[in-house]
Amino acid sequence: MMRSNEKDAKTSVILEDKEAEPPSKSQFSSELNQLLERVSSGTSEFPVNPKTLNFRTRFFPTVSDKEWNNWQWQLKNSFTSYEQIRSFLCLADDEIKPSLGGNNLPIRMTPYYASLLDSENPGQPIRKSVVPVLDELITLPDEKSDPLSEMNNSPVNQIVHRYPDRVLFLVSGFCSTYCRYCTRSHIVSKKDKCHASKLEWDKAIDYIRNHPEVRDVILSGGDPLTLHDSRLEYLLSQLRAIPHVEIIRIGTKVPVVLPQRITLSLVKMLKKYHPLYMSIHFTHPNELTPETQAACNRLADAGIPLGSQTVLLKGVNDEVEIFKKLMQGLLKIRVRPYYLYQCDPIPGSGHFRTPVEKGLELIRGLRGFTSGYAVPHFVIDAPGGGGKIPLLPDYYQGKQDGYVVLKNYEGKTFYYPDSNHSV
Repeated sequence: MMRSNEKDAKTSVILEDKEAEPPSKSQFSSELNQLLERVSSGTSEFPVNPKTLNFRTRFFPTVSDKEWNNWQWQLKNSFTSYEQIRSFLCLADDEIKPSLGGNNLPIRMTPYYASLLDSENPGQPIRKSVVPVLDELITLPDEKSDPLSEMNNSPVNQIVHRYPDRVLFLVSGFCSTYCRYCTRSHIVSKKDKCHASKLEWDKAIDYIRNHPEVRDVILSGGDPLTLHDSRLEYLLSQLRAIPHVEIIRIGTKVPVVLPQRITLSLVKMLKKYHPLYMSIHFTHPNELTPETQAACNRLADAGIPLGSQTVLLKGVNDEVEIFKKLMQGLLKIRVRPYYLYQCDPIPGSGHFRTPVEKGLELIRGLRGFTSGYAVPHFVIDAPGGGGKIPLLPDYYQGKQDGYVVLKNYEGKTFYYPDSNHSV
């Protein structure tokens, strides 16, 4: 049982809407927002998988189904210290209080996601993705806190404008769970992490409004789905009112680490702002639980096309069979594999990064051996701001005597008559 000063289940209460998320730099104060924040969050029951039920029974014995399935309760009761994670994990030597400059590396995970971790095995893939280790203290050459040079492509706060027709809108600096390899760990791991203020949002929206070439806006952060419904709807309604914004996308890991957030009221609200797409960050087949399936089904039933984004991680998902299981599992819950990312060179990520050839090996192991829908694009987000660059195995072998020389998934060679080849 957890000590009362760490996790006192008996005194746990469901947060009021205005307390359910980190504070913004200037709180919304209008009567309209105060009214909207009191609207019911639509918390119908989620399934609870057996491993999670066992965890909850052991560490939160007095917590009701209603509390456990409330995303605000999950945020409030997240694990944020070594003392807390030690209460349910047997920490390995390299997991015990890694510190940088005397400060412990930041931790955050929801009780739900914590329930999926193997308490005895530090080599469990998803455990490695959220529990700090001493290797994070090793900074290799070419590792940078902003490896994609997003700040150099930021014309106004919260906006990254790298591609001609689309922008990245960083609406929040808060995530419900910290991934150890996060490209924006320099943002989400800060002690003053919070959602941007309405004033900052409005300046960013004005930038989009004044740039008619922008037809596609990607909401990211942090995680946009940690915003309350009313705040998220403010953003969506403002963007949808701009005539040249054709597509809105949301990048999130919430359906994976906090599936309880996908409430009926949320999906009802999202349906009003089509065309709306969602890119979900999956890491490993262990994340494909009944809870995550329920969350994705709600989103898909609301007409939201779902895509996956997966970071290639050494010892986590870099085996063909593991990766294939994840991709095929995603299709079963109506999530289309979209990107496989080479791990970005952030400080302390060397132990996660594989050779680029490993990503090509995974694609080679999928192409032809499973559905084409299950094969994502393998990309490197070029350091320095070059954007996403796709990589493919060498299926195209060049030309020979007027024919295109091709190699298929089995390694067999075939010849295709080029359009300029005369018979």
